[in-house]
Amino acid sequence: MLKIGITGGIGSGKSIVCKCFQLLGVPVYDSDTRAKWVMNHDPELREQLISAFGPETFDAQQNLNRPYLSQKVFHNTAELAKLNGMVHPQVRKDFYKWVEQHQQAPYILKEAALMFESNAYTQVDHVLTVSAPLSIRVTRTLQRDLHRNQAEVEAIIHKQLPEEERVRRAQFVLYNDDTQLVLPQVVQLHQNFLQLAH
Repeated sequence: MLKIGITGGIGSGKSIVCKCFQLLGVPVYDSDTRAKWVMNHDPELREQLISAFGPETFDAQQNLNRPYLSQKVFHNTAELAKLNGMVHPQVRKDFYKWVEQHQQAPYILKEAALMFESNAYTQVDHVLTVSAPLSIRVTRTLQRDLHRNQAEVEAIIHKQLPEEERVRRAQFVLYNDDTQLVLPQVVQLHQNFLQLAH
């Protein structure tokens, strides 16, 4: 089975692109959603997180306290590396289990914002980058994430891989820059991936 990674910076529109592929019947693994699920449901990982970041890592209902954890690691690269070192291996295992359940599909997509930064690209055959100009990405993110201001969005962008680097390292690029229609590009890529899968 062919495995395609899909990535893009915050506000690039990769979630919309994934929805288009899903409409074509392609299974999509959402790394961010699955990471949250694993952090909430894997007992061993929960223990590690509490040990590393304190009991406040989970709230009174025993759900992951994301604002607390984000605050702990966002401006501390050592703490972030520690968190990623715990979470990424568990998400990798979860992905392989998920792939086993979708063996009948010609190809699957693995969506990950940090495809290259987390080495998730080593789990896939090809990478598709969804690309959009910086100004459009900031505007989209501010419209979507009402709790963030422009400085916060730009801080997130600066922590991610530069756009040119993401595009350079990908085998396929979809331009979501408000000048080209997304759906025809998705359909073309779908045909390409089906051919590669055979």
